[in-house]
Amino acid sequence: MYNEIFTLVLAGVMAILFSWAFRTLPGERWQVLACFPTTKRSDGIWRGVNLTYYGFFNAFAYLFAVIMFLIMMGSINIKMIAAICLIIPFLTICMLASRLIARWVEKKLHTFSVGGASFFGILIGPWIICFVNTTLGKWFEFRMPMLETLTAIFIAYAFGEGIGRLGCISFGCCYGKPLDACHPLIRRIFKTWNFTFRGKTKKIAYAQKLEGQAVVPVQALTAVVYTGTGILCFYLFLQGFTKTALIITLVVTQGWRFASEFLRADHRGKGFISVYQTMTLFAIGYTLLIVPFIKESHAGLPNLLTGIIALWDPGIIVFLISLWIISFIYSGKSSVTCSSIDIQIIEDNI
Repeated sequence: MYNEIFTLVLAGVMAILFSWAFRTLPGERWQVLACFPTTKRSDGIWRGVNLTYYGFFNAFAYLFAVIMFLIMMGSINIKMIAAICLIIPFLTICMLASRLIARWVEKKLHTFSVGGASFFGILIGPWIICFVNTTLGKWFEFRMPMLETLTAIFIAYAFGEGIGRLGCISFGCCYGKPLDACHPLIRRIFKTWNFTFRGKTKKIAYAQKLEGQAVVPVQALTAVVYTGTGILCFYLFLQGFTKTALIITLVVTQGWRFASEFLRADHRGKGFISVYQTMTLFAIGYTLLIVPFIKESHAGLPNLLTGIIALWDPGIIVFLISLWIISFIYSGKSSVTCSSIDIQIIEDNI
């Protein structure tokens, strides 16, 4: 019963979060979280650095994905030190790849590519597990089973990207096509449920002048598809259907990434089939090719309570807090917007 209760509660929390986010985050108010003054101009106005809700939700997405990964690893009695030894190099490489691949495909310096990061993560996932097992695993005396660990990575990724799309909604990036430019069937489907972004600093406004226009809510669709897949496959993982969970997570997330590109209006590189879509097809084929060769797996069913209890450790808590802070600073400091701050005295309050 624990598995079912936890899964239902998780689904309920996600439903409430998404219900609020889809209604609220396209508004102008929900792009900049805070402004910090940096240098003072000659007129007394401070130039400020903007910290964004994009960074806040991305940091939360990283945090939630890692927590779910740790729960899954703990449920099969893998030491938390082993999971962290895998998480740190894996996330570091993927975070760097998100910038480098976006720079290569989109020819822009100040942007991220979750698609690029996920593609690179899928490619290196099995090899990072092998590397950690044969190096740090020998030193700290642990060994992570390839099938369960790879499945846990894929499921955690589904949660991470699903929740991370809330950041895209707040910043107005990764946006869908305007309904006026879509096929009549698409217009009919999204006639009542669409996004209308407000604010001149939203990417959809300054990149393609689509502020105030109804567009396909592709970020919301991605959030629902990915998070729903994560919840389903997390439950399958707990029930022992590990390989099924891996294949479903892979095919649904990467298949949706391929299909959703046709609904997007932001720049995705040249050609009818984008580089990102080619990456997804390669990622599916690559993973399906290596799955039959994975023989090492965990004996016995995962224990959810064991995984949750494993999180209750001061070292793990400090690690998770540090992860959120680093992720927020990395993705939350806006390099495409700035602010002017006028600090004054409130005479009536003196």
